[in-house]
Amino acid sequence: MRAAAAELQYAGIGDLELEAGGRLPQVSIAFETWGTLNEDASNAVLVHHALTGSSHVARGASDEDGWWEGLVGPGRAVDTDRYFVVAGNMLGGCYGSTGPSSISPDGKPWGSRFPAVSVRDSVAAEARLADLLGIGNWFAVLGGSLGGARALEWAVTYPERVQRCAVIASCAASTAEQIAFAQAQLLAIRQDPSFAGGDYYDGAPPAAGLGLARRIAHITYRCEAELSERFGRSRQPGKDQAQGQGRDQEQGQAQGQPEGPFQVESYLDHQAEKLAGRFDANSYVAITEALMGHDIARGRGTLKQALGAAAGIEFLVAAVTTDRLYLPGQSRLLAAALPGSVPVHMVESRMGHDGFLTETTKVGQLLRQRFFPT
Repeated sequence: MRAAAAELQYAGIGDLELEAGGRLPQVSIAFETWGTLNEDASNAVLVHHALTGSSHVARGASDEDGWWEGLVGPGRAVDTDRYFVVAGNMLGGCYGSTGPSSISPDGKPWGSRFPAVSVRDSVAAEARLADLLGIGNWFAVLGGSLGGARALEWAVTYPERVQRCAVIASCAASTAEQIAFAQAQLLAIRQDPSFAGGDYYDGAPPAAGLGLARRIAHITYRCEAELSERFGRSRQPGKDQAQGQGRDQEQGQAQGQPEGPFQVESYLDHQAEKLAGRFDANSYVAITEALMGHDIARGRGTLKQALGAAAGIEFLVAAVTTDRLYLPGQSRLLAAALPGSVPVHMVESRMGHDGFLTETTKVGQLLRQRFFPT
């Protein structure tokens, strides 16, 4: 049996042949685990993070809340008293797995030399991690957004190793609109002078470009109704207001001095600053390009033919009602092409695409009903 470790772990999986050609040497995958793997390794659950997520799904390796804290843990939908949960940092990431900021064999960061990696490449790396952990078959593979694309890729690439698969707020292939949003984000990063073609590790990082990319992305993660209800046209206090200068403030406004920024602007600025302070711009580029290239049917015939490989796997397909990035219609298209009769479950939320992260109670109820009965 294997019990959860108390810290972030690293697994060296050797060299990895890449889908686009070439080989990435000396690959390492960072991961965390919760719970205990039973004797026959039949209780293993793999959880995939979204674009800028990490392996830290829930408390365990650190005292910080995880990004699916309400879903994974003792007594929760994915009960770590019953299941051995594994979450790995995606290939190309910046939370421990081999990525552009990693040191290459020549002793320097990969930077602009980091090769293109795909969702399939990341899943191939995860399969080697599973081998090292002694897991031949997953009880369930789960993910939302980019994590859902990885979960789906697992089901089609390794159907003999997956019993159940949850694809939440995701799709069978990135659409032209999703690619267009992504391209604007990548240009924001690449046009930052500090990006230096991807070789910025000896200088200042392209924080402005990464922050702008995050602003563009975050608008798509929420919905118009939520932003309007939360912020409307309200403004932050202006300089005079913040300093409480009373009559001087009134005089300033009467003279036409500008008010403070709109609250929604300050909100986006805050989101940009948070991401720029914790994420690597090259990893953002690498993982975004992997998501842009996501197409479960690539090289596998029609969508139905590609998904036919997953016959025998139990699927949960769910969409967020207000999602304007991964539209519910894309979940219906995926479900219709899956073998058998697969319903689409709707997660009611006012949060837009981010509902798959924030509505943990509702997502948890779906997972309990379909995969994890008490």
